[in-house]
Amino acid sequence: MTLLGPYGRGKAEAAHSLPGEASLAHETAGYLPLRAHALILAAGRGRRFGGGKLHALHRGRPLLSHVLDVVAAARERGLLGGGHVVVAADDERGLALARTGGLAAVTNDTPESGLSHSIRLGLAALAVPTLEEVRAVVVFLGDQPLVRLDVVEALVTAWKQGRGPIVRPRYDARPDAPGHPVLLTRSIWAQAGKLEGDGGFSLLDSNRLETVLLDVKGDNPDVDTPADLNALEKL
Repeated sequence: MTLLGPYGRGKAEAAHSLPGEASLAHETAGYLPLRAHALILAAGRGRRFGGGKLHALHRGRPLLSHVLDVVAAARERGLLGGGHVVVAADDERGLALARTGGLAAVTNDTPESGLSHSIRLGLAALAVPTLEEVRAVVVFLGDQPLVRLDVVEALVTAWKQGRGPIVRPRYDARPDAPGHPVLLTRSIWAQAGKLEGDGGFSLLDSNRLETVLLDVKGDNPDVDTPADLNALEKL
């Protein structure tokens, strides 16, 4: 893994902090600034798409650019303090997009190891002393161009109200499936770093960790195939 630095609850379920986790009130009392960062997972090869998925165009722009736009807007609004993008080591276009967005790029030398490998790399890049003030991460998928700023705001607001350690949206178009992006408090990064394969956050959801689900309108579908991309153009 190579780190390239920045260039130059709707209705919610009740949740409680894990034992030993500092309360948000403590963090906001002058001990640590309360910050969340973005982590964009964008290292997948997109084999079902035929390759190059994240650079396929939606409304004239690469899929990844749409996600980066939402992160930029969240930073401007003060919801996120910064961010990292995990990209394949040989994806020069992905690296360029991360740089243009003012985000740090984390290179993944083995993207075939699955989504969880990118999660581990990204969390490792954030879990360093110089980023101690980052108390939560909002994890975005690079192939979801319909992700919305209002959903990011809802996640961060719920976290600042003391909810967690996992906060996820539940889109009314898919009420049976927790969606993305996903907010993870720093207290569970070590557990998230043990994920394997392409199971993603479903293993955390089933590991006795409280997940707050926020009911939100709309949908935020993945683009896995050319047919998925065509379907987006009709929305």
